[in-house]
Amino acid sequence: MKKKLIAGGSLVLATALTLGACGQSNNGGSQPSKEAGASGSPSASAPASASAAGLEPYKLTLVYPGSAQRDMAAVQEEMSKYLTEKINATVELKPIDWGSWTDKTNLMKISGETFDLIFTAGWYAYAQDVSKGQFLELNDLVASHGKDIPQVLGDDFIKGAQINGKLYGVPTKKEFAQGFGFLLNKDLVDKYKFDISGVKTLEEMEEMFKTIKENEPDVVPIVSNRFSNTWHAANYDGKISRDSKELKVVDDLADPKFIDFLKRMRQWNLNGWFDKDVVTSDESDQAINMIKARKAFAIGQSLKPGKDKEMTVTTGVPLVQVETAMPYTTTGEAQGAMLAISRTSKDPERAMMFLNLLYTDAKLLNMLDWGIEGQHYVKVSDNVIDYPEGVTAETQGYPSPGGWMFGNQFNSYLWANEDPDKWEQFSKFNDSAERSIALGFTFDETPVKAEMAAIGNVEKEFGAVLRAGAVDVEETVAKFKAKRDAAGYQKVLQETQRQLDEWAKANGK
Repeated sequence: MKKKLIAGGSLVLATALTLGACGQSNNGGSQPSKEAGASGSPSASAPASASAAGLEPYKLTLVYPGSAQRDMAAVQEEMSKYLTEKINATVELKPIDWGSWTDKTNLMKISGETFDLIFTAGWYAYAQDVSKGQFLELNDLVASHGKDIPQVLGDDFIKGAQINGKLYGVPTKKEFAQGFGFLLNKDLVDKYKFDISGVKTLEEMEEMFKTIKENEPDVVPIVSNRFSNTWHAANYDGKISRDSKELKVVDDLADPKFIDFLKRMRQWNLNGWFDKDVVTSDESDQAINMIKARKAFAIGQSLKPGKDKEMTVTTGVPLVQVETAMPYTTTGEAQGAMLAISRTSKDPERAMMFLNLLYTDAKLLNMLDWGIEGQHYVKVSDNVIDYPEGVTAETQGYPSPGGWMFGNQFNSYLWANEDPDKWEQFSKFNDSAERSIALGFTFDETPVKAEMAAIGNVEKEFGAVLRAGAVDVEETVAKFKAKRDAAGYQKVLQETQRQLDEWAKANGK
């Protein structure tokens, strides 16, 4: 699966406020998670919220990012047979390549094309589409036809996904936090006997980078500027500093903590620890390809339990993970992956019935996630699967469209290479994460749309080179701030604070 880290997630206000963290929902660049069911989730065979009896036949259309798989039609047919029994509906799966997603879905929305369900996220224009009326408000539909969903998700997920107290997208139940740090090539960790068990600071990481630079001339110590984005996500929820006790916005370019970090990145660059294409390598598969080719030691990454094992499968290189910041939950985590019902749906009630099944019915969810049992996977045990004999990840006809995008991941089968305790670890991870004091706040950029566009253009000029340590920090920050203020940045800050104050008052903060 290919997900973009939003350029300037650490600097652009709109991105930061809707994303909170760096927007990758812990799955960027990796094979989607394949977790087992978890205790406390509804029964795998829970009934649909309404009987199929008395319902007219209806075809649901599900639009999501991804590539059409060779066997998609067969999976679609099996899902339709099952859905006919449950809610008298069939389903059309409509994946759209990531690279074409924005253009094609915008055209669908503008033209009024009829479809039922669509993937959305805080980092993928959720708030903007809500402001444009593209998605239906779901509170009443959840109450009438999705009654199991709040029980599965819990209050924090629901609260984080709402805009002004209303729900317009139903979030995937998955990790509800981000950890932050690095993935490291395990072979090199072992070769140099690095003790990573207690590593928590950047100074400790720097000792490893120095060793790699001195002893491995063909290996880049750290590839891409991705770590700058994850560092920002670990320290800010939008424009609110993580260590702040007040709901007050801050200009990160005026925050000594952030400036010191940018200076550290500058030193890493001068030390020759980054790849030569560090300014742009975060925008493509280049960084992952360097890991695959064993040309890089480390890559910055948002983390969760088992992330290193997932990426080991994806890259074919043994990896281990090191956390340099504790897990943190922002609105961006609740909005990291959602399904919304389009305003053009001809049967929103049926669409919500389908959504309810994705949170309660393991059979349906696993068909969507992994395909047809016996053809695309075989069961090793009740919740553990593997490829059928003679089938590999490269030859299978239904590579996952992205299990992290749909329903209740805790009901998704676990693959044989994964930790059998993974979902228990996820539960502990979610429970232990620090919650942002602004959890549930979503910035509406409509009043400052023109300013946001102008600020975005300024960010393109300065953001990447600063994060990559490719320029002098003080001189560049001064130019950045001047151009950004000329683009209307102070007006945006004031509007953000105004909305935040209103949100705080409405929510008793």
